[in-house]
Amino acid sequence: MLEYIKAIYGSHQLEDVWTLHCDAMAKFGFTRMIYGYSCYLTPDTAPVEDSLFLSNHEPGYFKRFILDEMYRYAPAGSWAMENTGSLSWAWVRDRVDTLDAHALLVLELNQAYGVTAGYTIAFAEDTSRSKGAISMAPDRGVSQEEVDAIWAKHGREIEAMSNVAHLKIISLPHDKHMPRLSDRQREVLEWVGDGKTNQDIAIILGVKIATVEKHLRLVREKLGVETTAQAVLKASFQNQIFTF
Repeated sequence: MLEYIKAIYGSHQLEDVWTLHCDAMAKFGFTRMIYGYSCYLTPDTAPVEDSLFLSNHEPGYFKRFILDEMYRYAPAGSWAMENTGSLSWAWVRDRVDTLDAHALLVLELNQAYGVTAGYTIAFAEDTSRSKGAISMAPDRGVSQEEVDAIWAKHGREIEAMSNVAHLKIISLPHDKHMPRLSDRQREVLEWVGDGKTNQDIAIILGVKIATVEKHLRLVREKLGVETTAQAVLKASFQNQIFTF
């Protein structure tokens, strides 16, 4: 595990961390995973446009589960929104009779793609608006009983490694996976974060105030927020500003 931690710590690209973690989990038998994280939770769930999702599932499953937002109704995902720690998917199997129609559609999708056994890890977060989780499934045909046996032997190690990967992921820029600010937009927003007025920024950059206002308007539109203060907060959470 020490070599894994060293490799994760030394990685500076989101894709590198994800590849390292996928490779490490595959050695335990978990070959198909989806990671999700958001700093903008709504009362129901995390909007897909404001979330980071990483996956090594086949594209068809990723499209249905994530892009079509079926994850909103996944039983293990709902559990993860309210809890911290690991959950055997046997928990879902034992509650099939209590699931609503939306959740049953998720189980049908999982059945169609052979995603029928696994574990979900829900990470502890520092704010009420943030949540991260990872679902881990083995190859098709592996039973939940076999997965539970793996977890009984290696679960603590897997959970610890996943937490390390999660902490590294949320420290890295997510701009390749979310609306990306231009260099000038990032610069203007950083000056706002430093407490400068639009007039101050115009003088610093040698441009007109109208140009600064235009950059900030485009930033707000790109990030999907109403105010510049919200833009600073959202860009900070995404690690798009103050990263150099």
